[in-house]
Amino acid sequence: MIELFKHILHLDFDWLFANYGTFVYTVLFLVIFIETGLVAMPFLPGDSLLFTAGLFARTGHLNLSYLLILLFIAAVLGDNCNYWIGRKIGLKVFTLKFRGKPLVKKEYLDKTHEFYEKHGTKAIIMARFVPFVRTFAPFAAGVGEMTYRKFLSFDILGGALWIGSLTIAGYLLGEVEFIRKHIDLVCLGIILLSVLPIIFSALKARMGKKSA
Repeated sequence: MIELFKHILHLDFDWLFANYGTFVYTVLFLVIFIETGLVAMPFLPGDSLLFTAGLFARTGHLNLSYLLILLFIAAVLGDNCNYWIGRKIGLKVFTLKFRGKPLVKKEYLDKTHEFYEKHGTKAIIMARFVPFVRTFAPFAAGVGEMTYRKFLSFDILGGALWIGSLTIAGYLLGEVEFIRKHIDLVCLGIILLSVLPIIFSALKARMGKKSA
């Protein structure tokens, strides 16, 4: 299992195909479900995984239609699981510890609340494209007891946009030779673009404190 997670974090699709064959669809489904569904697992690859999966669909290793349907279902189910964890368990999650350390950092929830205050209910859609916030947004919605019907409608739309845009982008750009040969650099670029909103927010907050 540790070996599997190591290759997933490194987006080593060649190893996954060699060892799991068509079971790769199940592996991808579980990664997206866990990243969006378990508040303690925000570090799993999301954006870069979708883009890379789309690229391998272009090469014929994966079926694009299967990917879009399966990963959309995984994303929506994951968010709903996270929502109900927040609704039923709430802030008790932050009292859980592993080897003496908090299993979940409360600072991530605080940043997510700030994200909600700035963008309102549309934050559910926008959060899909922001690492860490993506994992904590449905949890925060549950803790805040957002109306489930409202949460679900925004979540389905956000899930469709997130899965569709990044997977299809990987599929379309898979024809570009540079991208095929430098997939590691491309994934790093996607990760950087994904975390830029967090970096800018942190810098803005720090400059605001210095001004105060």
